[in-house]
Amino acid sequence: MIELKTEQLSVQFQTFGGALSSIKDKDGIEYLWQGDPTYWSGQAPVLFPICGSVRNDTVLYDQEDGSQVKGKIPRHGLVRKKEFELVEQTENSVTFAIEDDQEMYENYPYHFRLEITYTVTGKTIRTQYQVTNKETDKKMPYFIGGHPGFNCPLFDDEAYEDYYLEFEKSETCTVPKPFPETGMLDFQDRSSWLKDQKELDLNYDFFSYDAVTLDELASRSVSLRSRKHDKGLKLDFKEFPNLIVWSTLNKGPFLALEPWSGLSTSLEEGDHLEDKKNVRILNPGQSDQIGFDIEIF
Repeated sequence: MIELKTEQLSVQFQTFGGALSSIKDKDGIEYLWQGDPTYWSGQAPVLFPICGSVRNDTVLYDQEDGSQVKGKIPRHGLVRKKEFELVEQTENSVTFAIEDDQEMYENYPYHFRLEITYTVTGKTIRTQYQVTNKETDKKMPYFIGGHPGFNCPLFDDEAYEDYYLEFEKSETCTVPKPFPETGMLDFQDRSSWLKDQKELDLNYDFFSYDAVTLDELASRSVSLRSRKHDKGLKLDFKEFPNLIVWSTLNKGPFLALEPWSGLSTSLEEGDHLEDKKNVRILNPGQSDQIGFDIEIF
């Protein structure tokens, strides 16, 4: 068990996936979903080098001789079920790292290093990703994202519908049509989701077709709150262009709030990572950082 503590929080981590595994406040209330496989066995996986899905789990890479090779990347990428190395632990932070292995390189032909540093300060957990392109002669396209699930409700005497999302700003937006069987999206086929509102009462019907992809938000933070008490949390994702909101069709008692740098492949997009919307591209030897914050009330 790897644990960081402040007066307000006790936060635990695991080397498998380099991920969060527990967030408790000073009253012992658990905020992070604990991975009940009846609903969803995950907790807070790290998504890299894709977020969501690509067409047929297949990516194309152009070769210097003009040919193409195929790589297989499953939904949410290659590292979420891999063992990370514990690189460093201080009083208030912990850093995990992973580099490509042979299997990853065969399907994502770039030598990379991914470091994840979690810093706990007061009531806030900072997740900071650092991605390094270890190649000496080629650029590396990638996407990265978080997928934390939070207990909802927090207490046994509450219902899911007692909770609501509070956005930083009043929002009017549409969402792209999802295809649950493939994980893909249609950016051109959109439906209205928020209409001049800052608050949205939770309802499992939101997820009847899959996760909700919010790629038009003006807000850069969102809070999960209850109508019955003051406990809750805020996700600050100002460095990410997209927020995904998700729970399971069988009414899982959790809500995932996911900051993604990119999205699942849309119907009109091709199969090259470097051609996808919001792709991040690293030059040889270059590193890039991006992160988000979870604040507990």
